[in-house]
Amino acid sequence: MNFHREPTTYVGQVNLKVQDLDRSIAFYKEVIGLRVLNQTPRSAAFTADGTTALLSVEEPEQVVPKQARTTGLYHFALLLPKREDLAQIIHHFVRNDVQLGSSDHLVSEALYLSDPDGNGIEIYVDRDPSEWCWRNSEVQMAVDPLNFPDLLTTHKQQQWKGLPKKTIMGHIHLHVSELRKTEEFYIKGLGFEVVNRFGSQALFIADGKYHHHIGLNTWAGVGAPTPPPNSVGLESFDLMLSSEEKRNQIISQLKEIGATVIEDDGSTVTVDPSGNRIRLIAKQ
Repeated sequence: MNFHREPTTYVGQVNLKVQDLDRSIAFYKEVIGLRVLNQTPRSAAFTADGTTALLSVEEPEQVVPKQARTTGLYHFALLLPKREDLAQIIHHFVRNDVQLGSSDHLVSEALYLSDPDGNGIEIYVDRDPSEWCWRNSEVQMAVDPLNFPDLLTTHKQQQWKGLPKKTIMGHIHLHVSELRKTEEFYIKGLGFEVVNRFGSQALFIADGKYHHHIGLNTWAGVGAPTPPPNSVGLESFDLMLSSEEKRNQIISQLKEIGATVIEDDGSTVTVDPSGNRIRLIAKQ
């Protein structure tokens, strides 16, 4: 269900740092069901459809383990096309003794797990948008138990063949150090809208009335520090923009609020108030 893709601003490729490249390649292929799109001695990119990179991992020089209570990745979220795809991957995970969390968010049904380095992963399927409940400008979300018996009735007995080709990067959820400046950066700078406030601890934002493209929370602690550059975790993520004109508009908005915008290796990169790096990509 890719209704929120055009001409919406959305999350594209997520770029992670890991401790052991070979271990990560094995995990993302065998457990998650992605395919390697390309590989270098220190990095690999993964795809579901054979052409679009959804995820990249790199092993930095002198890498150190994931640092607790820092800003960065809470989880990235892979969106499956159909409910039966979620049932299929549950059977795959159970067969492989994968430790899972789960939740019914009203707008979606989700599984949670971590890669070998502790990077958080969500795999989910959306409910039809006609079932989402909006009150004024906020969408209702919850953390209810997942109804496994009902979900698994959709399962068709077939061999696991990896993630479906139409799997996309649905959203990303980040640890941030505070929410006031963060909200200004993502709303006034990047042009998103707030679609849900979770008390004073989390903010969910979107473009085009999706339930959220980005989650932002202070669960690692208000004032949480930025992790060191060589630590496991988020390197950056791509924000896909509808046009070059849109990208230039966002660069201008970011500069107006005093945000960092730099050219790095041919990419335009901005950095949120908590040190999370975002590559601004104009779709061709």
